[in-house]
Amino acid sequence: FQTDVARETAQRQAAEDHLTRLDLDVNETVKSLSEAKAEAAKHDGGEDLTQALSEASADLSTARANADEASAAYRSLANEAAARETRLASVLKDQDDWTRRQGQAAQRVTILEDRLAATTLSHQASTSGPDQFEQRRKTLLDELATAEARRANAQDALSDTETRLKAAEKDMREAEGAHNTAREQRAAAQARLTAAEERKVETSARVMETLNCEPSELTEHLGELDPDSKLSEGDIEKKLLRMSRERENMGAVNLRADEEADEQEARMNAMNDERADLIAAIARLREGIDELNTEGRERLLKAFDTVNAHFGRLFTTLFGGGHASLALTESDDPLEAGLEVMVSPPGKKLGSMSLMSGGEQALTATALIFAVFLSNPAPICVLDEVDAPLDDANVDRYCNLLDEMTKSTQTRFITITHNPVTMARMDRLFGVTMAEKGVSTLVSVDLSAAEKMTAS
Repeated sequence: FQTDVARETAQRQAAEDHLTRLDLDVNETVKSLSEAKAEAAKHDGGEDLTQALSEASADLSTARANADEASAAYRSLANEAAARETRLASVLKDQDDWTRRQGQAAQRVTILEDRLAATTLSHQASTSGPDQFEQRRKTLLDELATAEARRANAQDALSDTETRLKAAEKDMREAEGAHNTAREQRAAAQARLTAAEERKVETSARVMETLNCEPSELTEHLGELDPDSKLSEGDIEKKLLRMSRERENMGAVNLRADEEADEQEARMNAMNDERADLIAAIARLREGIDELNTEGRERLLKAFDTVNAHFGRLFTTLFGGGHASLALTESDDPLEAGLEVMVSPPGKKLGSMSLMSGGEQALTATALIFAVFLSNPAPICVLDEVDAPLDDANVDRYCNLLDEMTKSTQTRFITITHNPVTMARMDRLFGVTMAEKGVSTLVSVDLSAAEKMTAS
């Protein structure tokens, strides 16, 4: 990339040298044209001098066209070199960011290793005797609070990223609006320049029609009369009246047409520079949006693979066999694709979830919810009558799944249910009774303690 920048810089320097040589050629051509005009004025316009003047004018036009072409090439190379230098700075900045992220990852690995050692020591201390149970409980609560804080920080970071994405899209829309405005202004300036050139051509045509000469030859037609002329006073007066009428018929001449054309050209060049700046800004915004979309796709695919693995395992556990998976549909882009649940209960063909019975759909939905939950477990999970549409056999499978998740995670499950099978599998029951009318009473039963008392 740095080699391309160096090559572009060399090309820009060569263009500058070529432009300088063209400026010198233009100056020499203008000087030659001025000398030819002076020589033509001295000799009262000979054919050879007129031809030389025409050739000098043609050379001047060619030199100006070459100078304009070289200037445009120079501006293009300069803009491309600036864009490459900007991209190089961006790549270097990204390299520094990734280096910093590597350092942070190494620090996190060290911290996690330290935490693992501390957890091992804590576990050894917790198993040394029942007297340290209270201290272990406090430590676990502190770690729980720390995990919740990290989750909140991650959520804030995600919200901040979404906000910056929306701001970038807004800036892009504003830049496109400014670009459209600049393009309209440039069209208006071009129209005014065209009108000025048309007025110039019209004025030249009127001079040719009235005096039958070019505008540059007006001095010869309107100069003082020769004293040796044999015209009478009446003839001179008639000629003066005729020339006055011709002058009045010519109308007003816009003497500022060339100045207005130069002003419009300067404005057009300024608008072209602004347009180039807007295009560069839009390119940078699109690069930022592409980077955000790339990172979002990577995170989405990673989370999708995790949830899909948990979903297939939990589905097999709940149904006692079969298999299920998630699939992205309708688009190759994960950010725009839909989600399809493909399931195959034991003894049935693979099909969509909509073809299953109500109880099977409830079990499948439960497996999907728990799969999402296992990808980022929370300290507490509340289940509100999840077992309502299930029969006793499926309720037993549902309770087995809760037991397995309780052992594999540190999550406390709070289940709201009216099913006696689910109640019998819980560790503790909380119920609300109304011993007196209008007075509610909370009843708590520790089933584990009750089983121990019954066994003794």
